[in-house]
Amino acid sequence: MLRVPSDISTQEFESLKIQDMTFVAYRNEVYPSRYEVFFEEHAVIVVLEGEKKFSSPTQEVRVKKGDILFIQRGFYLMSESIHEAYKSLVFFFDEKLLKEFVGLHNELFESESTGQPLQSPILLLHSSDTFSQFVQSVFPYFHSQTSLKTHFLRLKFQELLLHLLEIDTSGKLQSILLSIHKGQKADLRFLMNSYSLKPLTLNELARLSGRSLSAFKRDFQQEFNTSPALWIKQKRLEHADFLLRTTSLNVSEISASIGYESVSHFIKSYKEKYSFTPKSNH
Repeated sequence: MLRVPSDISTQEFESLKIQDMTFVAYRNEVYPSRYEVFFEEHAVIVVLEGEKKFSSPTQEVRVKKGDILFIQRGFYLMSESIHEAYKSLVFFFDEKLLKEFVGLHNELFESESTGQPLQSPILLLHSSDTFSQFVQSVFPYFHSQTSLKTHFLRLKFQELLLHLLEIDTSGKLQSILLSIHKGQKADLRFLMNSYSLKPLTLNELARLSGRSLSAFKRDFQQEFNTSPALWIKQKRLEHADFLLRTTSLNVSEISASIGYESVSHFIKSYKEKYSFTPKSNH
C-alpha cells in the first residue's frame, strides 16, 4: 500500500514543497503497475499522458490525457496502469492553505452551497486550455533555484484552486472546499465501519475524522462506550472469524489480512475472544 504524500520518494517522484508540505509531485510511472493508494491529503491528479484506471468500492474511473481527478482525503483507491506512457502531476491540498484560500475568496462561497462532502471519493473533471497552460507553468519550478520558490508556489496553489472552481460547473468542488473550511467532523460510526479493517493508526483515524487525537478518543468513548483500540480489535477478530467460517484462507493469511504482524499474537487474541483457537474453527 502506498500512502501519499508521505511515501513519495525522490527515487520515484519529483516533488515540490511549500515549506515542509508536499504540494505537487510528478511521476513517469513504471509499467505495468497495480497498487493500493491511501490518500492522506485531498489530492488532484492531472493526467499528462497515457491511461489509467482507479477503482474504489463504489466507483471505477478510467482516465486519459486531459482528465483531472479530485480525490478526497482518507479514501483508498486501487491504481492500475493500462498504458505504458502514463504520466501525471498530483497536487496535494494542505488544509491550512485551503482554509486560507476560502477565507481570501469568500465571495466565491456565498451561494446556497450546503458544504457537504462528496458521496463518492472521485470527482472527474476535464482540462481546459487555460488549465493546461497553468499546468505547463508549474514545471519550471522543479528546477528553479530561486529563494522565493515557496512564495511562488503559494500563488500557484491559489491559481490551481481558482482554475478548478472555474472548470467544475457542477459546484461539487465548491461544496467540499466549503465543508473543509468549516471544519466539519466526520460521523464516527460511518468512519469506523468504513476503516476498521484498514491498517490505519489512531492518529490517522483521528485526522480523517477532523479531530485531534484526544478529541477523537473522547468522542469515540461517548459514541461506543469503549476505546478505539479495543473496538478495532474486536471488529477485526469478528471479521477473522467470518473469514475462517466462509473462506478457504489459512490462519496465517487471515491474520495478515486483519493487520496482525504476528500469527501467534493473532491466535492468542482470537482464543481470548472465542475460547478456542482459530484452527479449531477452520
